[in-house]
Amino acid sequence: MKTLPPVHRIALLFNGSKIYDRGIIAGIGNYLSSTRASWDLFLEEDFLCRLRGIERWQGDGIIADFDDPLIGEALAGSRIPVVAVGGSYEDAGQYPKGIPYVATDNHALMKLAYEHLIEAGLTRFACFSLPEAQANRWAQEREKAFRRLMQRDGLHVEVYRGLGTSAPLWDSAVEQQIAWLHSLPKPIGIIAVTDARARQLLQACLTAGIAVPEEVALIGIDNDPLTRTLTRVPLSSVIQGTETMGRTAAALLHQMLHGKPCAGTQVLVPPDAINVQASSLHQPLGNPYVMQALLFIRQYACQGIKTAQVAAYVGVSRSSLESHFRKVRGCSVHDEILRFKLAAAAKGLENQALAIADIAQTCGFTSAQYLHTVFRREYGCTPRQYQQGVA
Repeated sequence: MKTLPPVHRIALLFNGSKIYDRGIIAGIGNYLSSTRASWDLFLEEDFLCRLRGIERWQGDGIIADFDDPLIGEALAGSRIPVVAVGGSYEDAGQYPKGIPYVATDNHALMKLAYEHLIEAGLTRFACFSLPEAQANRWAQEREKAFRRLMQRDGLHVEVYRGLGTSAPLWDSAVEQQIAWLHSLPKPIGIIAVTDARARQLLQACLTAGIAVPEEVALIGIDNDPLTRTLTRVPLSSVIQGTETMGRTAAALLHQMLHGKPCAGTQVLVPPDAINVQASSLHQPLGNPYVMQALLFIRQYACQGIKTAQVAAYVGVSRSSLESHFRKVRGCSVHDEILRFKLAAAAKGLENQALAIADIAQTCGFTSAQYLHTVFRREYGCTPRQYQQGVA
């Protein structure tokens, strides 16, 4: 009779409400499904991390998010194997002693975002960070990486932390963000340390009438789909290698459970890629009327706006705006509106669960048949064929 492999009881100390933590948890799960490791996982039902009593937990191992300083303190001196996951540090002395550590490479994250903005033709850059705090150490490390990149290339270092996110401070935070944005030379590329931070700044740009990406090109970090649904201008974002981080952390713990020493092991995980969206696709435009029109179109194209409404927003006649568009963009205002609506429809068609009629309505088309006609004309296939092709 075969002896069954031992089942190890493993605690995952993460805040599963965050896309970053969920990606790591998914990587751990993928490791388990692809190996013979037999683990009984402890994870809070609501995915929040609660530390009370963790020192008395009778388990076999722990994988934890050490970006949270409270977790690091709670697990100091743990008698069971621990694998730490978190952000990388410029100062190697900041890593926890005697614990294997799997890190997202903060320098590589910022470098990839920076190089993307350079490729977009920008020559001025800024970083939108978070207030200095122990819980935000990873954000300060991204600041340091940004500073090093600017100093390396002989560029001005512009870092803005602003206020934290809370209801009482919200209005003041937005006002200060707008004031900072107005103070910056344009055009400029801004790297936000998270998608959530990027979304706040994007909203401030729209409130202040600052054209994105013509005046401010913006990119975040995390590739959070929820954040993208909350922005009227699609947000570009660096995709962290969280799945790889989770797999690597699980592999290290698996080795430790079988007696292999891994203390002090440090693994840097680079980002996967960039999800390039409209917010960072900077195109130099010297025409202020076209810039303002594009700002309006990006926000409201899918609400069925007409050329006359765009002209009214810009403050010029319809014929004048059409003339500016044909000179700068080589197309009519209507063509530009349609292009944005079709791009939104194509994005919606990536989800096979969505009905084409619903996508047509959401994207501002008068009917599914009209979407069918213009989509086939511009994309060379029907919406249904496109939806099936990207599945």
